[in-house]
Amino acid sequence: MIIIIDYEMGNLRSVAKAFEKLGFAARISSDPADLRTADKVVLPGVGAFRDCIQNLRSGGFVEPLLEHVESGKPLLGICVGMQMLFDESEEFGQHQGLGLIPGRVVRFPAGMHEGGERLKVPHMGWNSIHIKRAAPIFKETPDGSFVYFVHSYYCAAENSADVAASCRYGEVEFSAAIWRDNLMATQFHPEKSQAVGLNIFKNFGEL
Repeated sequence: MIIIIDYEMGNLRSVAKAFEKLGFAARISSDPADLRTADKVVLPGVGAFRDCIQNLRSGGFVEPLLEHVESGKPLLGICVGMQMLFDESEEFGQHQGLGLIPGRVVRFPAGMHEGGERLKVPHMGWNSIHIKRAAPIFKETPDGSFVYFVHSYYCAAENSADVAASCRYGEVEFSAAIWRDNLMATQFHPEKSQAVGLNIFKNFGEL
């Protein structure tokens, strides 16, 4: 059973429908106790880091989530769900994350350009990723695949060994995905990334 955490800050139904379409048993749950019996957990996230981490804590999810990771069972973070795995974020002040991946979440700098054109923040739309490490979720995913992003802040990982894929936006090359043992996450939205995203969910479901 794949449990998709409902802490009122995620694109839950789209993620659940993607797994269901692939034939996996997936359930949205707002009960932290369900994490203790889940085979796999998905941590989605939409909105500001501050609000997401506050809701995750107030909902009682942090302790069972950390226990799930420590047990060796797979966890997939999506968008802000990836950002919360890091040490801290500077979005709306300094806020502590879960501390599972060393690094910080920082804002794209103002005034970035590409091809003579000024780039907007948030980074929104399709962009290609460079696969740096053969993470399990990237099985049969070609290097240079296009996926869908929506974010103004990005993860700056301290250790390059944690970065499974990168993406470039203007002058910034940022972590598009991370992988450490049973911990996997994407800054982009697989549920909005068509065939590439479905393949990522398929790979996660088959772990």
